[in-house]
Amino acid sequence: MSLRHIQFSIDEAPPPRLDKALARDVPVEAALSRTRLGRLIENGHVSVGGVVIRDPRSRVQAGAQVSITVEDAQDSHILPEQIPLNVIFEDHDLIVLNKPAGMVVHPAPGTPSGTLVNALLAHCGNDLSGVGGMKRPGIVHRIDKETSGLLVVAKSDAAHHGLAAQFEAHSVERYYRALVYGVPDANDPRLRGVKGASFEAGNILKITTQLARHKTDRQRQAVLFHGGRHAVTRARTVERFGSPQVIALLECWLETGRTHQIRVHLSHAGHGLVGDSTYGGKRKLAAKALPENTSDAVRTFPRQALHAAVLGFDHPITKEKMRFEAPLPKDMSGMLELLRGLT
Repeated sequence: MSLRHIQFSIDEAPPPRLDKALARDVPVEAALSRTRLGRLIENGHVSVGGVVIRDPRSRVQAGAQVSITVEDAQDSHILPEQIPLNVIFEDHDLIVLNKPAGMVVHPAPGTPSGTLVNALLAHCGNDLSGVGGMKRPGIVHRIDKETSGLLVVAKSDAAHHGLAAQFEAHSVERYYRALVYGVPDANDPRLRGVKGASFEAGNILKITTQLARHKTDRQRQAVLFHGGRHAVTRARTVERFGSPQVIALLECWLETGRTHQIRVHLSHAGHGLVGDSTYGGKRKLAAKALPENTSDAVRTFPRQALHAAVLGFDHPITKEKMRFEAPLPKDMSGMLELLRGLT
């Protein structure tokens, strides 16, 4: 086990807590997040003026000399696997990927291997400088197994901290494309009766609720209006299909990022995603609204038709504004070709 020693002094007007003061003043190249600094304090690896301090809430004075002892990042218990990745962008601090439908992001008891994290450990190798003291990619957000599209993953502790702060502040730009049943419209009297649903200028559907794990089905999320976590989704119609119109292509964007948020919100509004068996996306279409082959393709679509198409954020180290777009995967683009063949 090798150690490195970081020494620096506290600048003027330090925050009232030691962990916050260290997070502000620790050298950037140390790549230590406030969370990890808190653990280092509690484990006795931080001294101020030559005295070991174990309480992250301790006060510290300007000019105080700080010494931090850090163990080099340890190898993860998760095994690397040679799984192809669609890398959109990569540098020393982060990697942006276009995840295929069917890939789980993080290992869990039911999926211990074959995940994005397994693939990233093999892809990044020694480029991982350690997140939380472990050589592992920093997952700051996830998309569901059967959702395709863009993800950003941190390769260093500093990048992980910076990206997580942007997601917490809801400043990350995230746009999704979704195929749904029905067409959300401000003139629809049914939608005016859906609690939590409203329309903004430009026929933009806004859904505002609380979300929490379902009481009886732990694999699902449920809409609440008391308790749970605040969630806001917006959506606008890009294209409409059928006669009468029975399918819509939506552009959705998130003000918050909760588990299954778009899926459960659109289902709550009566516009479940095509292919989403969990939230009711296997609806019966109106007779002759679509040609039989198109109707069959919609009915048998094998996953929720949801794609994370746009991702924008400030680079956590260089502060450069970054924005990425991923085209629709073949299954969704093929479905659109069928739907657009109605003319």
